[in-house]
Amino acid sequence: MSVIGNKNLCGGVPELHLQACDVKVMKKGKSHAFKLTIIIVGGVLFFILFSSFIVFYRRRKSIKESSSTLPKTNQLSNVSYKELYQMTNGFSPSNLIGSGGFGFVHKGILDQQKIMVAVKVLNLQEKRAFKSFIAECNAFRNIRHRNLVKILTCCSSMDYNGNDFKALVYEFMENGDLDKWLHQDIDNENRPRHLSLLQRLNIAIDIAFALQYLHDHCEPPIIHCDLKPSNVLLDNDMIAKVSDFGLARILSARNDISQNQTSTVGIKGTIGYAAPEYGMGGEASTQGDVYSYGIFVLEMFTGKRPTDKMFKDGFNLHNFVKMALPEKIVQIMDPNLFTGEVNELPMETEEDDYNYDIEAVEERVIIENVSQMNSNVQKCFLSIFNIGLGCSLESPKERMNMEDVTRELHRIKNAFLEVGSHG
Repeated sequence: MSVIGNKNLCGGVPELHLQACDVKVMKKGKSHAFKLTIIIVGGVLFFILFSSFIVFYRRRKSIKESSSTLPKTNQLSNVSYKELYQMTNGFSPSNLIGSGGFGFVHKGILDQQKIMVAVKVLNLQEKRAFKSFIAECNAFRNIRHRNLVKILTCCSSMDYNGNDFKALVYEFMENGDLDKWLHQDIDNENRPRHLSLLQRLNIAIDIAFALQYLHDHCEPPIIHCDLKPSNVLLDNDMIAKVSDFGLARILSARNDISQNQTSTVGIKGTIGYAAPEYGMGGEASTQGDVYSYGIFVLEMFTGKRPTDKMFKDGFNLHNFVKMALPEKIVQIMDPNLFTGEVNELPMETEEDDYNYDIEAVEERVIIENVSQMNSNVQKCFLSIFNIGLGCSLESPKERMNMEDVTRELHRIKNAFLEVGSHG
């Protein structure tokens, strides 16, 4: 039987005269199918990987955003409401050591460490208190400095009545706040407390160091926004530390705009200490802190609050000092700087003979003491006042920066100590 011409037969055997089989079509079909399979599998894998990346990115972003608003308190074991209640004797009024716009501060003793602490209980009826709580936790999360009050832990829980409860636990500062030292407070033995020139100079240096750290060595920079004597605490060695970061802003890397950690844009400090640009809606800035520091320095060495009744109609503490320098430097210095040198007035004098002006006598004695000072000491005072003026200028761009302030204060202190060593 002849197989010649039968196109359905193939094999390529020469003796049978069969044509070679056409395998190209089969290979081509298999090739197309294989490529199609690769494309489909690759597409599916790409879709899975892309979807996984999107989910991972969104989850990471969510965690990052939540971490910026929720405080981290893993530095120490968290304390419960019950523990705080017990350590403050039920938040007894006898343990109350201070109060502010956002809550009350009680002293207590941590049972575990047996150390004295200050417990700041937030008044959650105040609408800005919760954001103040978050701002303080965020500000203290990654900062450590000898001139910043240390936060030990915080409590976010419910009280015994089922109400929300939030509190911050700080290291206890034995000598309280600077405001009480500057403005004729008395100690436990009913004796007035006074600060010497050197003590005030050391305090000014301590606070300058704290602000320089916050502004120049924190990433991102932190703006305190409420620097004033009542927010400066003194420890047992009279080392000054900045406290109360309830209004703090964390400066964004984008255009140096501060991220508002509180509730309303207009709240950026206390009247008298807040920078003038804040009153016109300006953003919080490091220069605003510098302004507050300048007023703080002027208050420390004049003894006058920026809210004194004498300051009105555009006349303020900055102008008061500026107008007096240099000729009338004695008249603007805090009289308490010379309390130790003023002789006590006679108490046994007849009442009829005791009708002279006591303030005039005290001022005369102070002037006499200052006039006997070494001229170099008076130069130290003049330099200190110039720093206060340089920091509290109305234009933010013209104010000193804290690095220059700390360097100048150290120079003044060294000069003062050198004068003292020479009698």
